[in-house]
Amino acid sequence: MAARPYVEAAKRRMGFVTTLNGVMAESPELLAGYNALAELFGKSSLSKEAKQVVLITASVENNCGYCVAGHSTLALRAGRPLADARLEAARRLTQTMVTKQGWADDTEIDAFLNAGYTRRNVLDVILGVGMKTLSNYTNHVAHTPLDPAWQDQQWSRT
Repeated sequence: MAARPYVEAAKRRMGFVTTLNGVMAESPELLAGYNALAELFGKSSLSKEAKQVVLITASVENNCGYCVAGHSTLALRAGRPLADARLEAARRLTQTMVTKQGWADDTEIDAFLNAGYTRRNVLDVILGVGMKTLSNYTNHVAHTPLDPAWQDQQWSRT
């Protein structure tokens, strides 16, 4: 199976083979690309918390129940502002990037920068949005079943 090394890499990263990984394995190139982006995003300049904000916010905006369940926290699931100003700036920029298809204006970028982020961080948000777009869109077309580990985190936009 051509996807085996990529499935194993995903298993090492997550601790188990997700149903998403199984779906993506039909295209070894898609799974390899997703794994590479996940690894690179993990090394990016954003804090661990900001990375999760980016991943969940992109998934909420892309209406991907599978990924929201996999990365879930209550405030982000509901789309409510976050109490932490820096994390809220990351949430808002991510939301803007997804809803405006990358067309964030200078005011939105400046608000992110004024929260203490850098231009590099802006680009790392784009990396995270790209990574989540791969998984969100795959889940949309494949109707990926939710992993048993995430059943308690089920989410759908109502």
